[in-house]
Amino acid sequence: MTLAQISNLTLAAFLLAGVHSVFADDTTTNRFFKNPVVAHGQDPWVIRWQTNYFLCQSHGNAVWVNRAARLEDIGVDNWKCVWRAPKGTNYSKEVWAPELHFIQGKWYIYVAADDGDNAHHRMFVLENDSADPQAPFLFKGKIASPDDHWAIDGTVLEMPDEKLYFIWPGWPGYHDGVQNLYIAPMINPWTISGERVLISHPEHDWENRDFPHINEGPETLWHDGKLFIIFSASGFWNDNYCLGQLTWTGGDVLDPKSWIKNPEPVFARTEDVTGPGHCSFVKSPDGKEDWIVYHAHIHAGTGQRDVRIQPFSWNADGSPNFGKPISPNVSLPVPSGE
Repeated sequence: MTLAQISNLTLAAFLLAGVHSVFADDTTTNRFFKNPVVAHGQDPWVIRWQTNYFLCQSHGNAVWVNRAARLEDIGVDNWKCVWRAPKGTNYSKEVWAPELHFIQGKWYIYVAADDGDNAHHRMFVLENDSADPQAPFLFKGKIASPDDHWAIDGTVLEMPDEKLYFIWPGWPGYHDGVQNLYIAPMINPWTISGERVLISHPEHDWENRDFPHINEGPETLWHDGKLFIIFSASGFWNDNYCLGQLTWTGGDVLDPKSWIKNPEPVFARTEDVTGPGHCSFVKSPDGKEDWIVYHAHIHAGTGQRDVRIQPFSWNADGSPNFGKPISPNVSLPVPSGE
């Protein structure tokens, strides 16, 4: 089912259709859940704020935010439409992969959109003065480096010195074929203040299993002072969609030499999970566990996706150990501290 085919359904009804019981194995103590936690969805961005988890997604050229007290309930209906793209602009259509960030005391959403022509995709910023991330957002403007190339999937890196950087996939020129990862400095949460710098391009087989050759969906991950960028590789419609990793070696994040790429993917398909990718990261309620939120194919050979969650650990060198995607319908303990 495509988005066009579900246009007459409410977002909640579509996302909830076919969701497994999140407490299928122990309804008395509510200690277990099963994936997927959202039956239809893609590019999941989840942030924990105060005592709730907020899932930000796009649907019908609008941005929606859902609220849940428990991570495994992020697909349960409490959706609010926080912004709808106006008609007749260069950001009216193909609204993709929104991310919800709290920066310098305000909520911002970074989202890709265009006028219906993918070649015109750019990144845009929405702003919310309210303390409530489900309150309406206002259009702030386009965020772009001076060369203003094609851009999607933008995210923000905030360093310990509070300096901000924007990281996003872009084309090296003005035609499709390769999606690289770029970084640029920001002067504030809605303005890039310098030229983009290339930090990753598709170079390995697992990054080039479809056309265009793709690096996308970059997300930052901190652990004990170490910084990683986890990104998606190959096409999301490909069963071999997977996650790669860049490791910051210290020094200037704008220096390409400060980043080292893992030669192999860090999270990839299994016999019964295909297309795992485009993730975000959150802590358990007590802060003791790290969880990855990602989409995967509903079944092999389709671009239709659902949203799944699972805990991950850390290697001895401080890098993340995501393990393998856990099979659907396997009972998992709920996040610690619930």
